[in-house]
Amino acid sequence: MDIFQAVILAFIQGLTEFLPVSSSAHLVIFPQFFDWPDQGLAFDVVLHFASLCAVIIYYKDSIVLLSQDFFSSVSTRKMQGDSFLAWGVLLGTIPVGLAGLFFNDFVEINLRSFHVVAYATILFGILLGLSDIVHRARDINRELIRGSDILIIGCFQALALIPGTSRAGITITAALLIGLSRKLSIKFAFLLSIPVITLATIMKLFELTNEPQQVNWLFLLLGFAIAFLTSYFTIVFFIKLVERIGFLPFVVYRIFLGALLFLI
Repeated sequence: MDIFQAVILAFIQGLTEFLPVSSSAHLVIFPQFFDWPDQGLAFDVVLHFASLCAVIIYYKDSIVLLSQDFFSSVSTRKMQGDSFLAWGVLLGTIPVGLAGLFFNDFVEINLRSFHVVAYATILFGILLGLSDIVHRARDINRELIRGSDILIIGCFQALALIPGTSRAGITITAALLIGLSRKLSIKFAFLLSIPVITLATIMKLFELTNEPQQVNWLFLLLGFAIAFLTSYFTIVFFIKLVERIGFLPFVVYRIFLGALLFLI
């Protein structure tokens, strides 16, 4: 991997991790299409850690309040403030954690292909568009999350193991379908990304200890900086854009991308 490839891959990770367009799809497509060498586990870990830092910093105020209410609910054994949302982030991570534990090897061996990515990109893109249409037609904008919401969104998130699905996209889709407001749907989806990305990073770190390799610290630092800045500003851009015009641009992009993959 040269410095140009490092910059491009870091930019792609930062741009697509929190957009409903699937970061895994883009990170599968670019290296294969241009016949780039594998970027290595160390670089992969750094990019994921950069995205994790970006979402934590963006939601730092909410995370502090959620943490305070969470520990208060544990000590008093009563839900208070945003403690239920905090519990929701933890409990909503269980389905994808179990799915990753049992099906990760199957996904890696059988589903990381252009055809799977293409089908998933189009299918789940259309589903995102339909969820937005249904959401607007019903005019339901709940600002409170319930136990059943956590279960449904958590199960939908497990589908993100399929390359091309988009973890952000599928969780937002589920949230819109069950009637949560756009604002809460996006916030809960991004908060859910924190434990998921943390678990993925830890897993890759364990793999890295078993597969020692040479580390180019310049590439790692550059990749972190680009992925972090791109991730942070993508979150800001995405939230403002969706508030103004909805999810249609991302639906159109996903259909176009999936069609392009079939042509390739």
